[in-house]
Amino acid sequence: MDRADGLAHYRKRFADAETDVVYFDGNSLGRPPLSAIERVERFLRDDWGGRLIRGWDEAWLQMPTEIGDRIGRAVIEAKAGQTIIGDSTTVLLYKLARAAVDAQLARSPARREIVVDTDNFPTDRYVLDGIARERGMRLRWIEVDTSAGVTPEQLAEAVGPETALVVVSHVAYRSAYLADAPELTRIAHDAGALILWDLCHSAGSVPVKADLWGFDLAVGCTYKYLNGGPGSPAFAYVRDDLQEVLVQPIQGWWGTSDMFAMGPEYEPVPDIRRFLSGTAPIVGMLAMEETLAMIEEAGMPALREKSIALTEYAITLADDWLAPLGVTLASPADAEERGSHVTLHHGAMREVTARLWQQDVIPDYRDPGGLRIGLSPLSTSFEEVHRGLAATRDVLKTVLLERAGLA
Repeated sequence: MDRADGLAHYRKRFADAETDVVYFDGNSLGRPPLSAIERVERFLRDDWGGRLIRGWDEAWLQMPTEIGDRIGRAVIEAKAGQTIIGDSTTVLLYKLARAAVDAQLARSPARREIVVDTDNFPTDRYVLDGIARERGMRLRWIEVDTSAGVTPEQLAEAVGPETALVVVSHVAYRSAYLADAPELTRIAHDAGALILWDLCHSAGSVPVKADLWGFDLAVGCTYKYLNGGPGSPAFAYVRDDLQEVLVQPIQGWWGTSDMFAMGPEYEPVPDIRRFLSGTAPIVGMLAMEETLAMIEEAGMPALREKSIALTEYAITLADDWLAPLGVTLASPADAEERGSHVTLHHGAMREVTARLWQQDVIPDYRDPGGLRIGLSPLSTSFEEVHRGLAATRDVLKTVLLERAGLA
C-alpha cells in the first residue's frame, strides 16, 4: 500500500521520518516538516535577528492576509479577501459568534437562540454559553449520538424564527462524523439564521468549499493537519458581503483603517482585516506555510483519497485484531461520513493509551473509553498504521489478562 501511495514521498519531509515512533495524533498536533524547522530557525536568526523592527514594513504586516488568502485558496476554496490568520480558535470563535448574534438581534429582536449540539467541542460550547449570557439569549441544544454528529433532520427540527446563529463542527472531534455542510448551511439559511462552521478537524484533511456551499462564517485551527505547531494561530473566514455588516467585539488597532494614525476613535477597516485586534503572532504563522506548500502541490482531492484509504485500513485491522477483544467502532463506518480520524471504544482504552505512549505509539484518549487515531494524509504511512494497531492489540490483550488475574 505504501508503494502504491502517490503521497508517500511527503512522509520523508517530516522531522521524525527515520524514527520508529507511531504517531496517531495528527488531528491534535501535527508533525513538524523539516523545512518548517529550518524556516523558523532562519527567521529567528536573519529576519527578526537581522532586520529587527524593519521586518514589519518589509513583510510581517501583510502576513495575516497573505497566509489567510493562501488557506482560502488551497484548503477551504474561498476567494481572496475572506480569510485571515488571527488569534486562537477560542478568540476567533468568540469574535465571529458575538458579531453574528449582535447583527441578528439588531435585525430581529426575536432571534434570541443559538443552536449548538451537545457533543460539539467544549470550547465552542463554553464560548456560546458565555455569549448567550452576555446578550440575554438562550442555547438550543441538539442531542447527538457521540459516535456520529448533527444530521440535517436534527437541524431542521431545531431551527426556526427565533434562531440567530447555528454553530456546527464540520468533522466531529470525538467521532470524526463528517457533517453535510451544504445541506446544513441551506437549512440554517432557510430559517433566516447565520451559520458558523468549526473547521478545526477538517482543514487540511477533508475538502471544504466555503464559497460554493454558501458559508457565512468559519473558524479553523492550524496546528492539526496544517502543522503550524503548538499554539499556532487560527484562521477566520467571513463571507465578503458580511464583512461590513458585522461589528467584531474586540476592537484593536490592527483592525483600524489606519493603524499608525493612532486616532482618538476606532474606525474599522472595510474588509477582512477588521476582524484582527492586536499584534499578529508572526512566529506562530511561519511553520504552517511549509505544509500549505505541500497541500498546494498535492491538492486536497489527493489528500482526501489518502485519508479515506488510511482510515479504511485502520478499521479493517481493528475489525480483525481488536473486535474479538471487545473493541467497537465509535466512528461512522461509511467513509463518506467520516473525517481523517477513527475512534475505537473499549472500557480499558485509557490504560491502553498510557501504556502505548511508553512504547512510542501515540494515539490520544477521549471519554468515554475512546482511543482516537488521527491519520494525517501527508505524514502517515500504512506501515505505521499496521505497527500501531498491532501494538494496540498486544497492549489491550495484556491489560485484559492482568484484569482477569491471568497475566
